[in-house]
Amino acid sequence: MSTPETSQSEFSRFVDLREIGNAPVEIAATADECAALARRFDLVRIDSLRAAITLVPEGAAVNATGRMQASFVQSCAISGEDVPVTVDEPLTLRFVPPATAHRPDEEVELDAGDCDEIEFTGTRMDLGEAVAQSLALTIDPYLEGPEAEKVRASGKLAGEEASGPFAALAKLRKPD
Repeated sequence: MSTPETSQSEFSRFVDLREIGNAPVEIAATADECAALARRFDLVRIDSLRAAITLVPEGAAVNATGRMQASFVQSCAISGEDVPVTVDEPLTLRFVPPATAHRPDEEVELDAGDCDEIEFTGTRMDLGEAVAQSLALTIDPYLEGPEAEKVRASGKLAGEEASGPFAALAKLRKPD
């Protein structure tokens, strides 16, 4: 039911509304798609990304519920060390046609349910891109690994060059 197709997304899996059945749609990223998503989300690597999603039409919209599972490696925000992360998250999405979406110049009050609406046109929606966006929301930009406290105590954060009046002299000093 879902098919990989060429698009601008690194992980496209299009589902045709006319083919929605009762069984959950299962999708998984290939190794190449994982590598492309890792670059997009500035991760060291993505080892796996998969989801099982039940689609239920509701008028012109489609409600999608299920689970997303992923494992990836990201850099510690303090030390720069690789930190493995495992994600197992529920998904609740709503695909809506543009006619029901809000105009950009219109002021609208949103509640928590509105934030998970994804527009689609025609009879196809990109379930893979929706899962990729959901993965992005699980990434902790301030993730700290086991060495973070030691690095913080040393006063030199990952990727930071020493600075100040004695930094140049320290570089010239011969190792002991």
